[in-house]
Amino acid sequence: MEPIHTDDAPAAIGPYSQGVRDGDRIFVSGQGPVDPETGDIVGEDIKEQTERTLENVAAVLEAGGSSLDNVVKATVFVTDMDDYADVNEVYAEYMSDPFPARSAVEVADLPIDIGVEIEIIATV
Repeated sequence: MEPIHTDDAPAAIGPYSQGVRDGDRIFVSGQGPVDPETGDIVGEDIKEQTERTLENVAAVLEAGGSSLDNVVKATVFVTDMDDYADVNEVYAEYMSDPFPARSAVEVADLPIDIGVEIEIIATV
């Protein structure tokens, strides 16, 4: 198992890696809509937040030798299920057919004040 780190995604805010490569699989820790250069939350609405979140996921995958095209499983956490359709709209622009397996869960809160967090498992 080897950790993945890139300056193109936000730094971890706790005792975890941005991602981990284990054999031919990459596990990306939950990413949110944070600008990796400034540390600021990005996005006036959930669509913009989802875009930045998926850009951060893509950066970690690229650093590990993979891409969004190789995602096999995604977990989406939203703080308001009323945002689900908007998250799906953006998600469909970033993911390719056949779409990965996925779970979506409404949560009461996330570690920082954001509306969406996404974690990924991908192949290399």
